[in-house]
Amino acid sequence: MLRFLFASLLLIHGMIHVLGYVNQWVLNLGTQLGGKSMITLSAGMSKLLGILWLLTGLCYLVASTAYWLQRDWWLAVALVSTLLSQVLIFIYWPEAKAGTIVNVLIAFVIGITSAHNRFEKYADREVRQLLNQPIAGSQIITHEMLGRLPSPVQKWMITSGVVGKELVHTVRLQQRGLMRTSPNGTWMPTKAEQYIDVDKPGFVWKADVQLFSLLPLAGLDTYVDGKGNMQIKGLSFIPIVNASNAKMDQGELLRYLSEMCWYPSAALSPFITWQPIDNNQSQATMSYKGVTASAIFTFDNQHRLVRVAAKRYKGSDAKSQLEDWYIPARAWKSMDGITIPVKGDVIWKLPAGDFNYYQWEITDIDYNRPVLY
Repeated sequence: MLRFLFASLLLIHGMIHVLGYVNQWVLNLGTQLGGKSMITLSAGMSKLLGILWLLTGLCYLVASTAYWLQRDWWLAVALVSTLLSQVLIFIYWPEAKAGTIVNVLIAFVIGITSAHNRFEKYADREVRQLLNQPIAGSQIITHEMLGRLPSPVQKWMITSGVVGKELVHTVRLQQRGLMRTSPNGTWMPTKAEQYIDVDKPGFVWKADVQLFSLLPLAGLDTYVDGKGNMQIKGLSFIPIVNASNAKMDQGELLRYLSEMCWYPSAALSPFITWQPIDNNQSQATMSYKGVTASAIFTFDNQHRLVRVAAKRYKGSDAKSQLEDWYIPARAWKSMDGITIPVKGDVIWKLPAGDFNYYQWEITDIDYNRPVLY
């Protein structure tokens, strides 16, 4: 809806500028819409400015079309159009000054779009750095390789379909969901894309979150070389959160460990050790770059992973403490040949009650595919 409104705004503003040309060349009024200019203009100058009205209008029409078709170059065309438009408005200020409001609005959208593009380019660099390493040779997972794992974990991996397939080295996934920041907060629609390195544990998660259905937030959650960092920016350029410390490192390691549900062959990672608990539960302990954390994996009678639970720092400031944190799964599906949880929640179990802060759904996933930028 917002895309349609902004494309329409560019279109209508462009048509108004074309009318300026009509007034100068067809009706020969010498001013825009019959009004007066701020300076005395010769007939020749009026004709030249009329051409600029036409050129500006056509540029806006092109920008509107390119924006609607989601072509990146619409930004440059819209910026040139807006600069030309404002020059003309200053010249014909008495009659055209209202157009400044439209130009300010267009410039605002250009600004936040440019900021978002810069944020995306920064995130893409993080992805390239994460995956910029040679991938180990392909190795087929066999039943014998599962021998050191607890029985519930073995059954889960067999049921998921990883036996007979290659070890997963890289993962790319897309997800959508709903996020909120407090137990009674408003759910915010979220779309995210994530890249994961399994051999050298790490991930880059970039997300677009709609606050109040209008204000966009850009999120970037990274775990690289054992270090975690969470950035959230309003309109892609206003810093809201930038957390990076030892507590974040522990939290991001736990996130990586729990999200193994989407790439089960990582259970064979040399950084993870397993301890049996009972017929349906096993504990995984991961140690990487000097940080260690554990999570309990729970499986149902169909050997599906239904829950991951751990103690995780809620926040990263000095007052944050370890709290119960768990991820229940609600739906499973075979994607790219492996059966994984595709719907679930992320919940804090607090003294005041459960706080479900993220409802997620995996919409696409692939393994060991090259990432091209």
